[in-house]
Amino acid sequence: MTFDPDAVETVTVDSYGTLVDPAAAEDAVAGYADDVDSLLSHWRANYLSYVMIANDVDDYRPFDELIGAALEQALGAHGVETTPAEREEILSVYDDLDPFDDVRDGLARLSADLDVYVLSMGTPEMLEEMLEGCGIEAYVEDAISVHEIRTFKPEPAVYEHGAERTDTPIENVAHVAGPSFDVRGAMHAGMQGVWVDRTGEPWDPWFPEPDLAVASLHDLADALDVPAR
Repeated sequence: MTFDPDAVETVTVDSYGTLVDPAAAEDAVAGYADDVDSLLSHWRANYLSYVMIANDVDDYRPFDELIGAALEQALGAHGVETTPAEREEILSVYDDLDPFDDVRDGLARLSADLDVYVLSMGTPEMLEEMLEGCGIEAYVEDAISVHEIRTFKPEPAVYEHGAERTDTPIENVAHVAGPSFDVRGAMHAGMQGVWVDRTGEPWDPWFPEPDLAVASLHDLADALDVPAR
């Protein structure tokens, strides 16, 4: 599918890895392991695996619980003993993640012409903290959490729910995400999928190409002919 800017009525945006940078977790675990990169990779792979398993076996748990369980297992696998309080301290980084450099101005620009929503696996409480912490509440119509339907991305039901909550035909929604599986899920459900490259890594070759690939939210605004502010 080719990106059709004229069809876009609403923009939904992922949160973690798209609006805010989870790289701050590196500092949070730096004092606990020698190989920080390995620990972070293990932690992230764990919670994404838990998400997929939860969908498959119909055992939904709030995203923050899965992140915490994944952290505990990753630390143990790296031979790191921690107390519950120490793990809570590490997890608290998710309450104060920094936005990517283009986020505030990019959202301000997009929201001047289009309705913008967050569509995320985070809990409502996590998303409220994120929006307030980043100072972007004014540019977002609402935050839509998978917790509302107790199903994780990339299930089609998530994107269908997002379209319903925004009162937009699904084909008229452009979903923006850094994680490629999220873009893939949105496209499979019928949205236009916009990949914002936050890591510099190549697109997953066994996925269909995204409808649009951009380096920033300003590139998306350009593609949608939204005037610069």
